[in-house]
Amino acid sequence: MSQYDLQSLTAIIARLRSKQGGCPWDLEQTHKSLIRNLLEETYEVIEAINQNNPQALADELGDLLMQIVFHAQIAAENNEFNIDDVIQAICTKMIRRHPHVFADTQVQSVEDVMSNWEIIKKQEQQNRNRKSILDGVVPYLPALMKAEKVQDKAGKVGFEWDKMDGAADKLTEELNELQQALKNQDETEIEAEFGDLLFSLVNVARYLKIDPEHALNNTTDKFIRRFKYIEEQAQLQHRDLNEMSLEEMDQLWEKAKRLSIHNLKDQNYD
Repeated sequence: MSQYDLQSLTAIIARLRSKQGGCPWDLEQTHKSLIRNLLEETYEVIEAINQNNPQALADELGDLLMQIVFHAQIAAENNEFNIDDVIQAICTKMIRRHPHVFADTQVQSVEDVMSNWEIIKKQEQQNRNRKSILDGVVPYLPALMKAEKVQDKAGKVGFEWDKMDGAADKLTEELNELQQALKNQDETEIEAEFGDLLFSLVNVARYLKIDPEHALNNTTDKFIRRFKYIEEQAQLQHRDLNEMSLEEMDQLWEKAKRLSIHNLKDQNYD
């Protein structure tokens, strides 16, 4: 039987926030000061998922839950809401948004479920006053994710190409415009056209059903692995990277690529 539960965690956070015998650091925290912590814990949960590490995932989910309880405790001290209100709100929302499970609504597919979900969201009090369908996109999302959300919402009302060809043609158009901006040597124009190019790439990813954030993270991790190989080889040769030519580093890069492919085949991933 578990020694602790949600009530135990709530009591621990309340004790840490106590003005008598509490922790000075915890007492100083506010909703805003904890934003960075909340983001870091979220990304650490994602890392544990990607590593397929159940124990790490359990630990990181605990850290994330602690952040939620922490925010609820701060709100309770300000007589705004408490952890019970948080749980009540999410339980009510989940039941309301799943009438095909908790009521008599009939659905035939995942698309039906998502369609009902959007209709119910629009009817909810906090969403009724939105002037644009894009108002529901959180401003502080990572840029690629934000672009994808905006495009998804616009696409739901028909503002998208029927096929990927249109998105691919737009990508080519934006690349040409970036090249023209480079010729013009206009820094403001270059930045704007580069942003347009990224936005178009995200749109192509949508048609390919690729998560652009995930894809870029995978590529960045791949770059890190291959660059570390270059560093390791330089150390074995007792050389500083600054002493190596680009050609020498590129040769090691290509070797790292071959080793990577070989390892994937050994693991039956090919």
